[in-house]
Amino acid sequence: MKAVLLAAGYGTRLQRDVVADTSGRFAHLAGTAKPLLPVGHCALISHWVQALTGSAAVDHIFVVTNALYQAAFEEWAAQFTNVKIVSDQTRNNDERLGAVACLQLAVKHFNIDDHVVVIGGDTLFNDDFSLRQVKERFADLQAKCEDNCLVLSYQCKDEETHKYGILEVDDELRVTCMKEKPLPSETESRKAVSLSST
Repeated sequence: MKAVLLAAGYGTRLQRDVVADTSGRFAHLAGTAKPLLPVGHCALISHWVQALTGSAAVDHIFVVTNALYQAAFEEWAAQFTNVKIVSDQTRNNDERLGAVACLQLAVKHFNIDDHVVVIGGDTLFNDDFSLRQVKERFADLQAKCEDNCLVLSYQCKDEETHKYGILEVDDELRVTCMKEKPLPSETESRKAVSLSST
């Protein structure tokens, strides 16, 4: 299995908050991509690389970023032998391609012909999160039908739908639609997308 970490966002809200902070405590984070923010002893995205590598479920990790942050991601990736970077070549938030187009870019650029676990590069996971359980559940679904996919989601607050991809599902929890950062009035669902396997 391969992993694609989506890291082509611009963190506009974060950068706005960093610039607006008058304490100066966060000034060193100006211009830092969200997945590269320090969380504990390393960059947020490094926690995913360590977890994916340690799970033995993934043999290659591909990170999609943008032209603005490409050099920073390449410098970060130099510490890992199984991580490769590709840029979507956008330079600002108005040009961004979106998650699906970035996933397609990674698949095409790296000639991926394998199952793929897709993760938002700025996503944190709880201590009780288990990649092993995700892999087992995916294997169960694949045994029933090789076209099955697994999408993980979590409940978000009403006022937070505009921050996430939101899944709409039927009575059997099959995905019927995914909306990119909808307003609360545009969907009844509060299932925010976290990670998926296809």
